[in-house]
Amino acid sequence: MNKTMMTYFKDEDILHVVISDEKESGSIELSPNITAELNEKGELIGIEILEASTFIRDTILERAQAKLLGLVTA
Repeated sequence: MNKTMMTYFKDEDILHVVISDEKESGSIELSPNITAELNEKGELIGIEILEASTFIRDTILERAQAKLLGLVTA
C-alpha cells in the first residue's frame, strides 16, 4: 500500500489510520486512547485513536492557543 488511508467510525468515535496493509503483529499504547500498530519487524503500520473527536478538538485548541500566545512560530 502506497497511500495512507484514514477511516472514521462515527458510532464508536474511533479514527483508524492505515500506513501499510501489512499484517499487524503487535501494538503499543502511546498514550491513553492512542495505539500504534506494528508489523512483525516492529515497524509502524497504523494508528488507532479512541475518542477521536475529543482528541482532535483538544489538539487543535492547544495548537491555536499556543500560536496566539506566541509559544510557537510555525
